[in-house]
Amino acid sequence: MPANPPLTPAQVQQFEQDGYLIVPKLFNAEEMDVLLKIAKADVALASEANGRKDAQGGVSKLALRNDLGDTVYAAIVRAHRVVDPMEQLLGGEVYHFHHKMMVKEPYVGGAWEWHQDYGYWYKFNFCLFPFMASCMVAVDRAHKGNGCLQVLKGSHLMGRIEHGSAGEQTGANMERVTEAMKRMELVYVELEPGSACFFHCNLLHRSDQNRSPDPRWSLICCYNAARNNPYRETGGHPTYNHLERWDDSKVLEVGKRQLERIEKERAQLA
Repeated sequence: MPANPPLTPAQVQQFEQDGYLIVPKLFNAEEMDVLLKIAKADVALASEANGRKDAQGGVSKLALRNDLGDTVYAAIVRAHRVVDPMEQLLGGEVYHFHHKMMVKEPYVGGAWEWHQDYGYWYKFNFCLFPFMASCMVAVDRAHKGNGCLQVLKGSHLMGRIEHGSAGEQTGANMERVTEAMKRMELVYVELEPGSACFFHCNLLHRSDQNRSPDPRWSLICCYNAARNNPYRETGGHPTYNHLERWDDSKVLEVGKRQLERIEKERAQLA
């Protein structure tokens, strides 16, 4: 745990009560500008992005990685400003479970069904306890019109809900979700670029289609507690591996270096 915890006791209590915590301006505009340029230009990202269709035919792109290299994504995953709060919220050492870039293009970006992340991680990745959480960073503005994250406030306290098929997606049992919606506040998590939302793995969340002219790009960094190492390997998300922390300044340093590499590759192909 950090010597000077970045979150106040009130913030930790809010997370424990609500299942999520918004931290404004966790990253600055220059960092998000570099990240967005890299994400758009990254050939590997474009080739590995998988489209997920919703019931209305909308498509959201998802580019997921389990590895960490010398990239701006890794610099954010390893940054003290993300890892230190995560260890406060989960009560001990954490490691990188995976990270993913989520893309909702204007007008066509698809919806995501109600689900809990732990609904997947329990079933498919053999994690016994819900000592897991994510940090979603808004790369550009997320608002109601472009399909921002929606959460049911306090729904993580329900525990894990059974998940089943919902078209091409896997969603939470809708009978339970419907009852939860009668009792819990629905919150639209609208974020400015660089702001972040830390959320518990059992928090029910979803998003609408992007019906606006504004794209919605977000980077989601997912962590597991070291004490919650999966009891068997799946060939998917990694088991425990010590997470080396990088200084916060590395986000721009590594990002600019990566952007220079991309621009040199472009020049060579021109």
